[in-house]
Amino acid sequence: MVEMKDVSVVYSGGVDALHHVNLKINDGDFAFVVGPSGAGKSTLIKLILKEINPSSGSVLVNGYNLGKLRKRQIPSLRRTIGFVFQDFRLISSMTVYENIAFVLRVIDAPLRYINRRVPYVIDLVGLNGKADSYPNELSGGEMQRVAIARALVNDPQLIIADEPTGNIDPELSYEIVELLQAINDSGTTILMVTHEHSLVRHFGGRIININQGHVIFDEVVGGNLIHEG
Repeated sequence: MVEMKDVSVVYSGGVDALHHVNLKINDGDFAFVVGPSGAGKSTLIKLILKEINPSSGSVLVNGYNLGKLRKRQIPSLRRTIGFVFQDFRLISSMTVYENIAFVLRVIDAPLRYINRRVPYVIDLVGLNGKADSYPNELSGGEMQRVAIARALVNDPQLIIADEPTGNIDPELSYEIVELLQAINDSGTTILMVTHEHSLVRHFGGRIININQGHVIFDEVVGGNLIHEG
């Protein structure tokens, strides 16, 4: 769960990034976060990851009160969160299997667990037969699936997908969102930041619209169920 209570962020130089934001993402939610560039979406993510602290207000994430979190506890918090980047950030010298397994090796997961978990998530994201492929042998959509598998492999409570369809062909964007929805159906909370309003209109669901540091809309809306494009 993510809960922000009366959160404001003022950067040095007096730039107001968020104004008195109250927001609650419940366990199992799938929420789109939309808004123009500079609206405060990135600041929201940085707060959840404790990359920055609020100027005022409180932030709770997956049972952690971030205002009381010691520096040595931050890695434990971040292990409860999977992150999907727009630009994939795969390690070019590693295969699909190695890119995904790397996340577990960093936290000293047992080899037996790695050997079981990595093939499972590769299958889950539809990349059977690609485990030994390198990133430069994959399409953009396949690379994003690897990135999603990597975010998922540690079985996080929350996945944050930051513009996950921004660097892939539009027709593949729907497949990526459908994959995230399938992961959400299994119980993982998903927070997807996007500027692609056609996707939001198509899928519907919870829409959180941020503009000039304010949450101006937070409602569940119906999708149009018509594939656009």
